[in-house]
Amino acid sequence: MTTLTLTDEAIERLRSVLDTQQVPEGALRVFVSPGGCSGFSYGMSLESEPAEDDEVVEQGGVRVVVDPFSLQYLGGAQIDFIDSLMGGGFTVVNPNAVKSCACGQSFDTTFGGGAAKPCH
Repeated sequence: MTTLTLTDEAIERLRSVLDTQQVPEGALRVFVSPGGCSGFSYGMSLESEPAEDDEVVEQGGVRVVVDPFSLQYLGGAQIDFIDSLMGGGFTVVNPNAVKSCACGQSFDTTFGGGAAKPCH
């Protein structure tokens, strides 16, 4: 399975966030949880240490960690950083998503079995 990749902008921003939070050796955790408008939703947090069963992706001097459940939905995905007038942030560009919601945080896959629901 192809693991996650990060864009150059995401690497730069993640390095900056880790330095600002004073955890330069930390990692960005990317996870998937059931729920959201389309069946699943993305989440992110900072971690000081990966869990024993995490997949660790190192790129450009920063690390991203993903738990085994989430990895099955995120294989081949790319983490990007979007800067916009309404506020920027890290985002997931996921080739596995066959449905997504306008909120950009909710998706479903062909093997997810979730039903599409309206955005709130």
